Amino acid sequence: MTSAVPSPRTDAPPAETPAQRGSRRSIAAALLLGAVGAALALLASRRDWAHGTASVAGGALSLTAKGSDVTGVPAALAIVGLAALVAVFAVRRTGRVLVALLLTLSGAGVVAAALLGADDASALDEKAATASGDAATTIDGLSHTGWPYAAAGAGVLILVAGLLALTCGRSWPAMSGRYERDGSPRPRKARGTPDPERPEELWKALDRGEDPTREA
Repeated sequence: MTSAVPSPRTDAPPAETPAQRGSRRSIAAALLLGAVGAALALLASRRDWAHGTASVAGGALSLTAKGSDVTGVPAALAIVGLAALVAVFAVRRTGRVLVALLLTLSGAGVVAAALLGADDASALDEKAATASGDAATTIDGLSHTGWPYAAAGAGVLILVAGLLALTCGRSWPAMSGRYERDGSPRPRKARGTPDPERPEELWKALDRGEDPTREA
C-alpha cells in the first residue's frame, strides 16, 4: 500500500483587487503624463518659436526667437510641475491635495503662457531694435513655428496628471522612512536597547556591563 505524497505547499500572493489595479494604473498614467509633459515643455522652450527679418545698414538680417526669448513661464512651470509630481507621493491627506492642485495649476499655466506667446512679436522686435541700433525698428516678415503649440500640448499633459492626482490620489501609497528592506514596518526599539545593526552600540553596552543579546 502506497501512501500519497503531499504536494509541496506554495504561498501564492493575494489576488489584486480591482481598486488596487485602478490605483496602480492611475499612478502609472500620472507619472507618464507628468514626466513627458515636463520634458516636452522644456524642449519646446529651447526651440525656435518665431522667425523674421530686420532692416539694418547692411540690408536685411534674419532673426529668430526661441521659446525662452518669448516667455520663460512654460519652462519654469514645467520644473515646478515635475517637483510637484514627485512630492505627491511624499505627503498625505490635505498636503497631497494641495500638491496635486499645484501640479494642475502648473499645467494650466504652461498652456496659457504657450498660447499667449504663439503669435508674440515683441521678442523679435527687441532683437531687431538691438541689431539696427534704432529703438523704433520692428521685425518684418514675421512667421511662427509649431513649437508654441507643442508647449501648450505639454501643459495639457501636466494638467491631466494633476487632475488624476486630485481625483485618484487619495488611494495612492505614500513614501515612509520607517520600513525594513522587505517593506514591513520597522518595530520601535525600547529605550536603551542596543541596535544590533550598529556595532558601536553593542560595544557601549558591553562597557556598561550589559548583555547586548538580551531581549528588552
